[in-house]
Amino acid sequence: MAEQSFFSVGYDLISKESNLTYDLYVNSSAVKNKQKFIKIFPEGEYLSNYDLSELKKKYFQLYVCEDQRNNYMKSLTKSGVVSDIEATTFIKDSAIKYLHNIFDEEKEFSTELLSETIEECRGAVESMIDVLDDYNIDSLKGLIGSLSGHDFYTYDHSINVSMYCITILRALKPDANRLELIHAGLGGLLHDLGKVKIPTYILNSPGGLTDEEYGIIKKHPDYGIDLLKNGECEVSDDLDLNIIARIVHEHHENWDGNGYPSKIKEKEIHLLARICTIADFFDAITTKRSYSEVLPISQAIDVMNKFSGIKLDPKLFKVFAAHVKYTKVKSTRDLKLADSFDPTIPYETIPLEEVKQMFEDEDFGKIRISDDPDKNEKKKEKK
Repeated sequence: MAEQSFFSVGYDLISKESNLTYDLYVNSSAVKNKQKFIKIFPEGEYLSNYDLSELKKKYFQLYVCEDQRNNYMKSLTKSGVVSDIEATTFIKDSAIKYLHNIFDEEKEFSTELLSETIEECRGAVESMIDVLDDYNIDSLKGLIGSLSGHDFYTYDHSINVSMYCITILRALKPDANRLELIHAGLGGLLHDLGKVKIPTYILNSPGGLTDEEYGIIKKHPDYGIDLLKNGECEVSDDLDLNIIARIVHEHHENWDGNGYPSKIKEKEIHLLARICTIADFFDAITTKRSYSEVLPISQAIDVMNKFSGIKLDPKLFKVFAAHVKYTKVKSTRDLKLADSFDPTIPYETIPLEEVKQMFEDEDFGKIRISDDPDKNEKKKEKK
């Protein structure tokens, strides 16, 4: 039997005046670097303010068992006593832990591990849905900017994409039910699942990729769907693994049919995959990595607009852009991303190109009116 693990919780982030949905523990070991956890308050019991203040007098730190992480996470989002930043930070840290379970090179990947991770990720996504209930795309960008980054960009990016997918679907379909939002969020969180088969040095290389390395990284959609469909994952009955698999497999397909891996186009691409493409693109150019700068929102929307109808579903992008509030910044340069731009590539510098102005050599001075012989003749006749 595997030894249980625990995580610490702050007193100000514990539900009170309610029935706890998790157990509280303390570390009773007096020996440094040794841990012996004892349950001091059980799940299901009513925890009052007085109870909590008494615990605080006796114990410096409280803990919750990892098996109850999702229960604790849900209590945070429903308590109303913690800020969105605090709740989202915990959700993000939890999602990172779940993703790390399958990306950890020291662990042997298995279908059982993937099935367990999907269920755990679902808990994180459901908590995201609750926290983001009143957020639009614009305010979500501000929330994401308030959260700390981590060394492994794939984790941060996947979590951001998940939150954007939820919010874009809500903008597109205000009456989307919870299960639809769960599928959108899970698809976003797992969209780069196939990268578990890509060497880490390629994923985290800030110096760009060789053609051979890019060829390897372009295989991740195929790897991802293989892991989901061929491994006989066991998930909750209400989850449609086919939908998640399509998001994973199709998020790099282009509206015009020039994407990868299957070169399908337009509505052949699943709606949630098209949403994920926009979320993936937007986060890649607006969220700072440790080694690259990003675009301000105004420029990001302008740059993405040039790909509307090419890489991006034009109708979806129109809805997306309409829900992003920003101040139009006048620029002396009209910028465009290179046609080869791929959000998957760890660019050191975003590959922007300056669009050459049309008619730059034309004379835009005073308008010249040429003499029209017929008109002159008519003028003479009138006289």
